Amino acid sequence: MKNIMVTGGAGFIGSAFVRRMVQKYPDFRIVVFDKMTYAGNLDNLLPVKDSSNFAFVQGDIADREVVRGALEQYGIDTVVNFAAETHVDRSILSPDAFIFSNVVGVHILLESALKHKIERFVHVSTDEVYGDVEEGFSVETDPFAPNSPYAASKAGGDLMVRAYHITHGMNTVVTRGSNTYGPYHYPEKLIPFFVTEALDDRPLPVYGDGKQVRDWLHVEDHAGGVETVLMKGVAGEAYNVAGENLQYNIDVTHRILKLLGKPESLIKHVPDREGHDRRYAMNCDKLRALGWQRDYNFDSGLEATVGWYKANEWWWRKIKTGEYLEYYKQQYAARLAAVQG
Repeated sequence: MKNIMVTGGAGFIGSAFVRRMVQKYPDFRIVVFDKMTYAGNLDNLLPVKDSSNFAFVQGDIADREVVRGALEQYGIDTVVNFAAETHVDRSILSPDAFIFSNVVGVHILLESALKHKIERFVHVSTDEVYGDVEEGFSVETDPFAPNSPYAASKAGGDLMVRAYHITHGMNTVVTRGSNTYGPYHYPEKLIPFFVTEALDDRPLPVYGDGKQVRDWLHVEDHAGGVETVLMKGVAGEAYNVAGENLQYNIDVTHRILKLLGKPESLIKHVPDREGHDRRYAMNCDKLRALGWQRDYNFDSGLEATVGWYKANEWWWRKIKTGEYLEYYKQQYAARLAAVQG
């Protein structure tokens, strides 16, 4: 393992993994391959952009020629695939992009890796492939039951990775992470969205009763889980990367407001989104057996994250313009108008 291509490496979790790998493994060359959609941001890579073992290629994993060129140019022997369309709300509004990136793109990337004789292929997935978990904790052998176009497209990608291992003997491994939070998180997901909206004293649109349960995992712990699987995971296996910290969305919202010293009157309960899963929860004993452990607990992690957004308005204010505002209007304007009169 010498030359690692990290697809989607300018995104939230991917960039955390890249920063970690560039700084921790100076003998590895880390090549970021990113399409630079709305969620890709080169500012996420500023801490490592001048490192001698870092390179960047702009490209789409569904573009065979560009992928092939990058694999050959840098002598890539390992691929870690973070590239994905990821937001459930967007998948409901525009599912085509999710199928293209998360299924077709994964297939083309696997085909390219196979032809290039890649030695190791790590695919980063999500707990949402397991669907709504009313009680207990999902394990890696549980059947898939996706309930949104996003989750279904990720499940399709997972199965494609498995198929290439079984059919072609490719050295593939899959990680499935729980809800992730931390610095550099595109501000349409719950925590960065509510932090940045509250800082501007804008209403926080909480879906339904806010009693949806999510398992929160700090982005550095998620990146560490992917690193552990890259180094130690068994070919053909999947590994859950869980925060083991279940929280109601409404409780997370209250904690954000308390940390910011903002009034709870900012909370506005709006009509729920379609097919909204109530609870995600995973068991991660399999990953822990490889030696992985978390460094962050939710209390200190959330406080540090809120502090980061307060201190780094330069990063998120320039994002919340243009396309972002159009999406916000499409997703929340009618819902907020319905409850505000």
